[in-house]
Amino acid sequence: MLLHAVAITGTHSGVGKTTVTLGILAAMRKRGLRVRAFKVGPDFIDPGHHTALTGIPSRTLDGWMLSCEYNQLTFFQHLRGADLGIVEGVMGLFDGYDGKTEAGSTAEMAKWLRLPVILVVDASAMARSVAALVHGFRSFDRDLNVAGVIFNRIGGSRHLQYLQEALEGIPGMTVLGGLPRNDSIAIPERHLGLVTQEEHALTSEQIDHLAAFIEDNIDLALLLQLSEIRELENRVTKRGEQIRGEAQEEKVRFGVARDEAFCFYYPDNLELLEAAGAELVFFSPLHDPHLPSDLQGLYLGGGYPEVHAKRLATHTTMRQEIKAFIEQGHVVYAECGGFMYLTEGIRDISGRLFSMVGVYPTVARMLPRFKTLGYVEVEIEKATGPFPRGRARGHEFHYSELERQDFCSGALETLYHVRKHRSDVPRPEGYLYKRCLASYIHLHFGSNPEFAAALISAAR
Repeated sequence: MLLHAVAITGTHSGVGKTTVTLGILAAMRKRGLRVRAFKVGPDFIDPGHHTALTGIPSRTLDGWMLSCEYNQLTFFQHLRGADLGIVEGVMGLFDGYDGKTEAGSTAEMAKWLRLPVILVVDASAMARSVAALVHGFRSFDRDLNVAGVIFNRIGGSRHLQYLQEALEGIPGMTVLGGLPRNDSIAIPERHLGLVTQEEHALTSEQIDHLAAFIEDNIDLALLLQLSEIRELENRVTKRGEQIRGEAQEEKVRFGVARDEAFCFYYPDNLELLEAAGAELVFFSPLHDPHLPSDLQGLYLGGGYPEVHAKRLATHTTMRQEIKAFIEQGHVVYAECGGFMYLTEGIRDISGRLFSMVGVYPTVARMLPRFKTLGYVEVEIEKATGPFPRGRARGHEFHYSELERQDFCSGALETLYHVRKHRSDVPRPEGYLYKRCLASYIHLHFGSNPEFAAALISAAR
């Protein structure tokens, strides 16, 4: 079966590949094509913008957190029925888990899915030297199909001509166009990356402007021609059934916090909870006066509670109800921002303290730069919490730290042994209070679907 799909990535972070991706999605939709978006790497913000633009959840692909089979299943299942799939890369083309291997990189994913790669190059200060750069990316891995280039932040038509001339000596390399610098289409940024679509949703006028900008400067017909692929054979169907599981008849009402402050969720995590028997009930700690009724469990995802700390602090009733829910022994799972929300408070850069739920006897203090960033593997050796024994993978990325690192004593224990690399000495994490498990780590349940099933089983 012939499909259209392509990976769009950069030579390094910050080349504007997200804006290019969004623009291509908008332009292709304007042409009446059914498009699907995917994102390589542990990211919640860019997929949120993809989803808002296409109206269909953007899917995470990750070569380190998830198996090759799982990624192939995710990609081809969600590409079916579409005219075009766009996979936005992570960082630079070959960047991933470490400096020795391709694990977690866009290059690895492109090979697993047999996708052509379009390289976005920031050419703002380059001319003939761009040929050496592109040649290096093209020749670094001969098993990878780097099929075309989009030049970004060019100075004008003459500059584009120089760049095109420079690549004439690289056989088979297609120049799809050049994008002039255009600050009017930029999406605002903050400390974790772009501002989320919950807080900066593109208007229809902005989307039209972005689509027109891409149409005027990129050969979309040529892009479609380069993006022809053949679907993998049905080698993942049986394993896919095992990954997704079978839905349970008895539903468990599981509350999920989702608003501007809590918006970091992998769609797969939510779907795996549903497959395990959850009836997901979404609510807003920012806007709703009370918790939904008759809940049997809670999922507090990550996001930006620090940005909305003042408003969260003023919603006293919601904070009290969540604390009471935990004290009554209900199952609660909280990640990163959700964990911060369950501490005594969030202290901002200027030192102001905003009261939070108060389950964990420590304060989350904001820092001027990120505290930690990277993949982690979690191992649970004893099933005293809502998760079983076993391993799962995820990532950390936060700008806060706990003021009291030794708060875990008495009624609290740590369930996780966390390593960034197998050779590391494991560190404790995963703080358990009664049946509430909270951590800075964002787990992808696709790395161990038994975790999602156990969470719902514990709530049931």
